[in-house]
Amino acid sequence: MKTMISAVALTLTATSVFAAGHAPAPAVEAANQSVENGVVSADTVVAAENGWMVVHRTDAEMKPGPVVGYAPLRMGDNVDVAAILTEDIAPGEMLMLMVHSEEGGMVTGGFEYTLGAKEDGPIRVDGELVMTVITAE
Repeated sequence: MKTMISAVALTLTATSVFAAGHAPAPAVEAANQSVENGVVSADTVVAAENGWMVVHRTDAEMKPGPVVGYAPLRMGDNVDVAAILTEDIAPGEMLMLMVHSEEGGMVTGGFEYTLGAKEDGPIRVDGELVMTVITAE
């Protein structure tokens, strides 16, 4: 009996380690696009957990600025993710599409992030933000 319990414990531990090591690697793929219709889209967003694709204003310094849109993400591959923009974006402006978490807020399923907050904050892999930058056409 003791051997069986040990075997089950080892199996569960190995399964957990395997699952943790094989979570989808977060990523964002998007191209320059017209946002004349008030929407910005990512071709693919991979999320290791449920969260958000957040659209920040940015510039040549590549620092995330104010949030101008967001869309929910499911864990795994998300295709053709569209975020409604909350501000007008002019052609030539740069937008940073970034993966954010659903953790730390008071409301599950409600986007709570403000610039610099921890609620629904950005995901980092090896210290780097998971994002891509596009230019509005």
